[in-house]
Amino acid sequence: MSVLRVLLVDDEALSRLRLRTLLGDCVDPACVVAGEASSAPAALHWLTLHQADVVLLDIHMPGMDGLQLAARLQDLPRAPAVIFVTAHSEHALAAFEVEAVDYLTKPVRRQRLQAALLRVAQRQQGFVASAPAPLDPAVHTPVIVVHERGELLRVPLAEVLYLKAELKYVTLRTARRALLLDESLAELEERVGERFLRIHRNALVARNAVVALERRDDGEGAEGWAVRIALTDEWLAVSRRQLVAVREMLAAEGL
Repeated sequence: MSVLRVLLVDDEALSRLRLRTLLGDCVDPACVVAGEASSAPAALHWLTLHQADVVLLDIHMPGMDGLQLAARLQDLPRAPAVIFVTAHSEHALAAFEVEAVDYLTKPVRRQRLQAALLRVAQRQQGFVASAPAPLDPAVHTPVIVVHERGELLRVPLAEVLYLKAELKYVTLRTARRALLLDESLAELEERVGERFLRIHRNALVARNAVVALERRDDGEGAEGWAVRIALTDEWLAVSRRQLVAVREMLAAEGL
C-alpha cells in the first residue's frame, strides 16, 4: 500500500500540530504530511503547485470555510479525498454533499483517523483490505448489488455504514443515501464477512463506522445501549446479547 500524501488545513496551529503528531503514529496506511495551510485560499494555492492524496480539513475558518473549500476541490483535475476534522458535529450531513470520506470530531483519536485514512487508501487501490470475494463477480471491487427503480446499482462494500432489517426489507446505509434490499439480513451477514459486526438481531454495522457506545433513551422512556455511526451521526440500538462483542471491538480499536 503506497504512502498517502496529506495536506493539513486548519487555521489553528495547535490543531495542525496535533494532527501531525497523530499522523506520525499511523502505520496502516503509512502517510506523510506533504503540506500545511492555515486558510482555504492558501490550501487552494498549495494544491496548484503540489499534489495530495487526502486533505484533513477544518470547517470553521475565517473567510472561505471548509465546506466551501471541499466543494472547490471537486473541480480539480486530480481531486484529493477529504476528511473533515472539526469541533462541530452539526455539519455532518453537509459533509456528505461534498463527498467527504469521513467526518471526525475533535479531539480526534488515532484509531478513528487511521480508519478514515485506510478507506482513502482502499479507494485508491480499488479493493477492501481483508474483504471477502466480491459480492458481484462481474466487478473487481467488492460491492452489494441493489435494484433501484429499474436501475442496477453497485454499491462498494467500503461505503456501506450499516445494514438494518426493517419490516420486509433491509436498509443499506451509506454516507449519502439509504437503499432497500430484498435479501435477508442473515444472507447478507454470510456474504459481507468480518468487516461487519452484528450489534442487534436487526442490524449489522461496519466495524470502522462505529465511533461511540453509550446508554441512551430509546424514545419510549426506557434506556438501552446504542452505537453512534460515523458520518451520519445516527444511533443504532445494541442488544444485551451483543453488548460484550461491541465493547471488545471498541476496546481493540482504543475507543
